[in-house]
Amino acid sequence: MSFVSLCLIAFNFFNINVMDSAPELGAQFAFESGELGFALDENMHIRLEYKSTECDPIMDGYQASDFLVFKGQQVDQFKVYSTTEVKINDKVGKGIQYTVKGKNEKEKIEKITKYTTYESFPELVLSHTTFVNYGEDSKIIDRWVTNNVAFKNTEKEPSYYAFQGSSTSARQDWIREVNEFYYDKNFMGMNNSDYGGGVPVVDLWRPDMGIAIGHTELVPKEINLPTSLEGSKMDATIQIMHEYGYPSWMNPGDTISTLNSFYLTHQGDYYAGLSKYSEFMQAKGIEMVPAEEEAFEPIWCAWGYERTFTKNELIGTLDKVKELGIKWAVVDDGFQIAEGEWELSPDRFPGGDAEMKEIVDEIHKRGLKAKIWWTPLAADPGSRVLREHPEAILYTEEWIPQIISWWNAYYLSPVNDDAIDHTKETIKLFLDTWGFDGFKMDGQHMNAVPQDHNPAANLDSPLESVEKLPDFFRMIYDEARAIKPNAVIENCPCGTCMSYYNMASTNQTVSSDPLSSWQIRHKGKTYKALVPHTAYYGDHVELSDDASDFASSMGIGAVLGTKFTYPANNPNASGDFLLTPEKEVEWKKWFSLYNEHMISKEKYLGDLYDIGYDKPETHVIQKDQDMFFAFYADSWAGDINFKGLDPSKSYQIYDYVNGKDLGVIAAGKQMKNLSFKKHLLVVLRPI
Repeated sequence: MSFVSLCLIAFNFFNINVMDSAPELGAQFAFESGELGFALDENMHIRLEYKSTECDPIMDGYQASDFLVFKGQQVDQFKVYSTTEVKINDKVGKGIQYTVKGKNEKEKIEKITKYTTYESFPELVLSHTTFVNYGEDSKIIDRWVTNNVAFKNTEKEPSYYAFQGSSTSARQDWIREVNEFYYDKNFMGMNNSDYGGGVPVVDLWRPDMGIAIGHTELVPKEINLPTSLEGSKMDATIQIMHEYGYPSWMNPGDTISTLNSFYLTHQGDYYAGLSKYSEFMQAKGIEMVPAEEEAFEPIWCAWGYERTFTKNELIGTLDKVKELGIKWAVVDDGFQIAEGEWELSPDRFPGGDAEMKEIVDEIHKRGLKAKIWWTPLAADPGSRVLREHPEAILYTEEWIPQIISWWNAYYLSPVNDDAIDHTKETIKLFLDTWGFDGFKMDGQHMNAVPQDHNPAANLDSPLESVEKLPDFFRMIYDEARAIKPNAVIENCPCGTCMSYYNMASTNQTVSSDPLSSWQIRHKGKTYKALVPHTAYYGDHVELSDDASDFASSMGIGAVLGTKFTYPANNPNASGDFLLTPEKEVEWKKWFSLYNEHMISKEKYLGDLYDIGYDKPETHVIQKDQDMFFAFYADSWAGDINFKGLDPSKSYQIYDYVNGKDLGVIAAGKQMKNLSFKKHLLVVLRPI
């Protein structure tokens, strides 16, 4: 169908008689991507509609989606003067690209927006806008905005839920209720000295549907994705925004381009939006590393002994580790001279390399695998790498070293050759010289880095450090796997929303110092949307609710882990993590269940339940014909809706944690009256 014909039938999906109504509405053209209807009026304002009759409207009328702000004045009306379409067939697939041009005669600004749809990605519309100053006056620009959407409030409680993908020192939940007076800037650059980066997507949803926006650049960008709701009955707004932090001029003939971005609609919660986003990004060029079988094995970490652990403490715990069915042992922080000088501390390990080799040999002797803690890109003042290569430090705009406040260390620049060589030497030390089988990379500073203004770096742009950080982690992955082909590369960016771009080079994600069991669960759902094949580790169970909530990891398909001490605590440690006889019974039960079922490797069905609106909170994993359901609530008594079952089959309900038969769900039925406190984990098997 031609673009002209498409213009004439604009809004058929809105059930509008275009010939009678278009002049009144000002509709210029419309197109569809699956269930998503997309239209523009004569001022290049947009209107989105989800075609499902079960959904309320997305927005009221037309809205300014892409605009400039000059000294506080918003310029958002551009009279359409040209529309074209062209069929495309690129690496993503077959599709159509629509180009719309408009002008603001008062400000002498031309706006050119390209919208792209693909047959293989329904409900997804890609967008890119260019603004051109065709006048004779220079203008001071404050910011540009794109993908601005005011999402209609249906006045449910809560009004919305949102996925917020930025990272700050607050270590906030990634999934939040959005009610009145809500605001989050969602800046994807550095928000604190060592916190930044994340997933450049905002997903906002109501009980009936959701909408996601974000950018689709193949490298990280310092951009805002603000989410706001001013009043309880007002519409929530999401957008992509670039602010100019210093006076910037748009001179005659200048062009400003937004990022490549997208609109995406879906039913259910954010899982559907993030899944499709990641699928598109991989089709566009992001290459995720393959799954590693050994990354799904359970983990014991020596961090319970903390930084003053001894060789005897660690080795003395290994028999108990093996007895519990755990497969990995992790040597944590405290072995090194300093960050940036990763050789063994001579005060604590006077025997040098031989002592660490002994630890690794003792781990391997028991049939276990060995992992070592490490914080790449951090270097303490006076450390060897800084003594030998002071130019490897990342400099701020003020030409001073960037501090990692958590470690009291300096940032190394990920694009500095000496920093890269130091990293390669460290990998060789860990995996080749000492014989470890993988490492736990730790620290929120790894998630993003500031721009590098070090004049010694000789960069074409300070932004190279920001945009090439993922290359640094791919280098680590490649170097490690060249030495140990099955090396497990855990990336633990403490408390942050892990950068989507860094996910591409890890084969073990982690809840990374969760503040609650809720964080363990919703972080798990997020990772399973973005990198569903990659092992997700729930972190030490001691970080969960009551320091013993194995169920939150088990039920969502996370790898189990612990940092218990045995037979005694380290006298200098800040906490008590002793494996008492009572604990041992519980720990042994959960690790046995984990090894028996291994549902962490199976298919997570994240689109069956809404993690916000559906009660109780529910997660489902399919293993062959068995369906593993995990329910969470402080207390529940009543009907539970078992979704995703084959209606032609009856199912036996079995509480596999407590060994109880809970009855049968007959063919064609989904409801069962059950009660529990905190959690209920069951498997449904066809009978």
